[in-house]
Amino acid sequence: MLHDGHASRRNFLGGLGATSAAVLMSDLFALGKAFGEAAGDDGLHVASNAYPWYTYYRRENRDFNADLDAGLADVAAAGLQGFEALLGSPDDVARYAPLLKKHGLEMRSFYIGLPLHDKEAANASIEQILVTADKAKAELNTGIVVINPAPLSWNRETGRADKTDEQLEVQADALNRLGAALRERGMVLALHNHDMELRNAAREFQHMMLATDPNNLTLCLDAHWMYRGSGNSQVFLFDIVKLYGKRVSEIHFRQSQDGVWTEAFGPGDIDYARLAR
Repeated sequence: MLHDGHASRRNFLGGLGATSAAVLMSDLFALGKAFGEAAGDDGLHVASNAYPWYTYYRRENRDFNADLDAGLADVAAAGLQGFEALLGSPDDVARYAPLLKKHGLEMRSFYIGLPLHDKEAANASIEQILVTADKAKAELNTGIVVINPAPLSWNRETGRADKTDEQLEVQADALNRLGAALRERGMVLALHNHDMELRNAAREFQHMMLATDPNNLTLCLDAHWMYRGSGNSQVFLFDIVKLYGKRVSEIHFRQSQDGVWTEAFGPGDIDYARLAR
């Protein structure tokens, strides 16, 4: 079920709990807060992050990035209004910009994951993000940079690798500096997480939120990773909303049934109607 740009976010999310209608590519949406002139009516902007498209294309032995023109045409054909790309450089912006405009898609936010827990690497990452953000804002009026600080390892099968307290302090400082620099540019930094940041009493996630200025770091609430990373707990998800709801600038949402992610968005393990309230 898709709603037009004049539907409220509350009405849209509130209806999710009652519908079982399939929404093409609805397993992961980015509900970016509106920026600039498009923000005036609190209209619902529904976009898709790049990751599910990569997943679906791989399932068909296709490469989404091999033909961005065709890929973004599919995004637009699905009825979506925007696309949250994974950008690593100004060249990536230059590649996306004309095609997004061609297909009538906005890029109100982009996603990036780089190391911030090492001082030298953090400085290089900040520089890389800022030059990319400058290009995205100039070319596409992008307003949100969604950052997922790189973990020590993405491999969940060969043992856990958790950051030290010193690394967490370095990372929080880097996020604060990056967020301040983006704020000077009229942009917003939003923290995203997966499951590893919620290990060990969620110390990585909590320190990033508590050791940074709320003016410099907002939250990209990925509802299902909060749920999954806390042992499939809605209690934890809604505690996070209670603690940090005022810092949410974007929502990533997907659904599961009995712990298995679904492609059609409807009733499931997460009560999105409650989240809307």
